[in-house]
Amino acid sequence: MLRLEDRWIWDAWTVRDGDRVHLFYLQAPMSLSDAGLRHVNATIGHAVSTDCVDWQVLGETFRPAESGFDDLAVWTGSTVWDGKRWRMFYTAISTAGHHIYDQRIGSAVSDDLHHWTRVSSEPALRVDPAHYKTLSSHPGPTEGPDLEGSSETWRDPLVLRDPDGDGWHLLVTARAREAARNDDGVIAHAWSAELETWEVREPLCSPGAGFGQLEVLRSQVVDGRPVLVFTCHPDEMTPERQADANGCCTWSVPSPGLLGPWDLSLARPFRADPTLFAAPVVTRADGSTVIFGFHHDGADGSLWIGDPIPVTLDAEGYLVPSDT
Repeated sequence: MLRLEDRWIWDAWTVRDGDRVHLFYLQAPMSLSDAGLRHVNATIGHAVSTDCVDWQVLGETFRPAESGFDDLAVWTGSTVWDGKRWRMFYTAISTAGHHIYDQRIGSAVSDDLHHWTRVSSEPALRVDPAHYKTLSSHPGPTEGPDLEGSSETWRDPLVLRDPDGDGWHLLVTARAREAARNDDGVIAHAWSAELETWEVREPLCSPGAGFGQLEVLRSQVVDGRPVLVFTCHPDEMTPERQADANGCCTWSVPSPGLLGPWDLSLARPFRADPTLFAAPVVTRADGSTVIFGFHHDGADGSLWIGDPIPVTLDAEGYLVPSDT
């Protein structure tokens, strides 16, 4: 378990370097009192472990810039070794943007996984209005309880090396342009030859599966087979999906490969831990695979990352608790 006395910690992602798992997580000071304020005060923390149980906290590793597209808060991302150095893609929001609903993707590099340098003062890639909802195409209200209806959802980048060696891919949480609210969640797709210049492409799934957002995407191999794992809060689902979820937030989908395409209508909830949210799936150095994350209920006013649950894939390709 990873729990800090003075900070909320929530969405997280990992990268392995030898036997050590590096955990990057969003954090904000509890002195804010209202946990809802954490989103505009988020920085990225860093911890390491060999077993995903006992963590050595290394402290803050990345924070908003003084100005620019990422000067308000930095959010969830992913980290990869590019052959020469580590590279992190992250979500950013700006003081000049539309509160938390104006989201961008940034990029930074590091030699040691803790000290990061921004690649550019501009976003790494912008949302393509030909395929995805933007503030221009769906402006919505500018204030009030329905503000999120105007979200330019473009976050939680997952960087993957092409399985055939043809460059790199980014999977991004987005909304389909012509789909209904809470039924419009899709996986946006971009490709790059060198992790610098990106070509935004069509989504890797279709909307209409009952999800408004496919957050903190994981597309990876578990026990020799690929699987897609994502988070969706029940408030971001259609009533039909809410009934299926019964409070669950983490979902998996059998996968034809790391780049899909995926049929999200086949998604099933991970019922072993219903409130598990934004959960990394990690294969440890001993070959075992686990899932762990924070819990969205926050019943006692705190947010923390729980202990790992051993997992595998069942005969149909869904993520389930393992027997060991």
